[in-house]
Amino acid sequence: MAESAKWYVAHTYSGYENAVKTTIEKFVAHRNLQDVILDIQIPMEKVTEVSDTGAVKEVERKIFPGYVLIKMVMNDETWHVVRNVRGVTGFVGSANKPIPLTDEEVQSLGMEKREIVVKYNVGDHVRITDGSMESFTGVVEEIDPEKNRVTVVVTMFGRELPVELELDQVEVLEN
Repeated sequence: MAESAKWYVAHTYSGYENAVKTTIEKFVAHRNLQDVILDIQIPMEKVTEVSDTGAVKEVERKIFPGYVLIKMVMNDETWHVVRNVRGVTGFVGSANKPIPLTDEEVQSLGMEKREIVVKYNVGDHVRITDGSMESFTGVVEEIDPEKNRVTVVVTMFGRELPVELELDQVEVLEN
């Protein structure tokens, strides 16, 4: 059932986000809904504030005030649980049909990290499997897992050319 869970956005009264999250977590625990309501997040960002006196402090601020993101399997029960929490005004979507976030939106918000297993190292000979340079071969020069990037040096027209790709766009050449 957890495979069909998607991220939905619940609209709340501003300032009620933490209370809504806590209340939903209690409902999940008391009603044994862990398999249908998987995660509840309030996206935050670290911001450096400078006061009038020049004091600098780092604070966390809500990225989307008035919204709570919930990964859940949408059915009548879960809809009613979330919808009837004090402070929730509804879901983002049409009147009675919440619309889930797309995979791209979830990725851009950093809600879920897609883990890519890199089976190559710097210096390995690889083949490019996707994009405009597909089927070219080259040598891995740099790997940056944080940015999901790999730099491959490809020989083209007698010159070495560094090409930056996503980690899953290359595969190790078998010897």
